[in-house]
Amino acid sequence: MSRVDVLASLGDLPAVVEAGERARAACDELRWHEAFRRRWREVRAESGVRSACASAAVDGARVPLDAVRAMALTSPDDGATELVARGALRAAALVERLMPELGGKSSSVLPPLPQLVARIHAAAAAGLVVPDDLGRLRGTRAPRDLTGLGAAPTGAELAARLELLGRVVATSEAPALVVAAVVHGELLALRPFVAGNGVVARATARLLVTARGLDVTGSVIAEGAWARTPNAYLGAAAGFATGTPSGVGAWVVACADAVVDGAGAARAVAEAVRAGRLDA
Repeated sequence: MSRVDVLASLGDLPAVVEAGERARAACDELRWHEAFRRRWREVRAESGVRSACASAAVDGARVPLDAVRAMALTSPDDGATELVARGALRAAALVERLMPELGGKSSSVLPPLPQLVARIHAAAAAGLVVPDDLGRLRGTRAPRDLTGLGAAPTGAELAARLELLGRVVATSEAPALVVAAVVHGELLALRPFVAGNGVVARATARLLVTARGLDVTGSVIAEGAWARTPNAYLGAAAGFATGTPSGVGAWVVACADAVVDGAGAARAVAEAVRAGRLDA
């Protein structure tokens, strides 16, 4: 390659290689479930609802799954908790529209990363921030969320780091797991928007895992693992934010473990769709 792929060395770390192999095996096994032959859209849609429900829960907005599922059919009349969940559901729907079709002949072409996360934020944060802040970097203001991850960059530094991240993603040939994990972790560290950053980071990672070919079904529910252990999730994200090899490597391994867990959850959804029953 004519350019140095800054993520390649991370993908070569033994622990990351082993974790990536586990994630790949779990996704490959999921791909051949019978439900994906003809009903993959149903599995992906239901998995998206569950991903949204779990992603909101990571941020403390715990809403019952059946209530989140019903949000797709109801008009907004929400409190603060429901606003987060509804935003996560909109973000999930948006990234699903950007995912390639299962078995399609061409891969999806995504917008540049800064534009992509702005679009996801506009979907996720409607009602949480004033309209002028939707999809816009927060400039010199401090983020209102994820305050336990330390200081976040502001102003020109924030814009430059997000632009650099976009260039790295656009040119990297590192495994999908590594790219998605680094984007996920960096968005949590940067917190580019006033609020809604966690949902944006997780939705973006979900899209990249699918668009880059790890989870071709688009149904892995990695957010479920994070929702069960939010403190461990934030601890791993804080380790990534240090930029140390051990902290970054541990984060990627944690993301791989979440994919393995999420593939199992997606298999349960696929089985329920095949059997014609979806339980809350």
